[in-house]
Amino acid sequence: MRFFNTAGPIKPDINYYIPPLGRIDLDEVLLLIEQQRYFVIHAPRQTGKTSALLALMDELNGSGRYRCLYINVEIGQSAREDVGAAMQAILGQLAVRAERILGERVVEEVWYETLQRVGPHNALQIVLARW
Repeated sequence: MRFFNTAGPIKPDINYYIPPLGRIDLDEVLLLIEQQRYFVIHAPRQTGKTSALLALMDELNGSGRYRCLYINVEIGQSAREDVGAAMQAILGQLAVRAERILGERVVEEVWYETLQRVGPHNALQIVLARW
């Protein structure tokens, strides 16, 4: 039985949905990625932004040309003013997703030591560079 989803990314096997990549100009986004340029997906709440980014991640990874990973850094909000705790949550999320989506353990192997060594303000940049 299918139903409309009103919270979070769609699950294609159980939700009614509009194909996520059909809601963005995929050719333009792919061109921006090819040119190593930034792009923004801006829309009201519950309009498919996360679903579009997850579908784009699958598209890019499926092409064999890119290694793409989506993470939600909102996990760090629970730490409020504690930058160290926020960065620990974000790096931990990055490690879990990198292993689950890409089968890569590099982030898991380096994030904690990097956070301890360089502190929360530089850890993300250094972990991404080592990856």
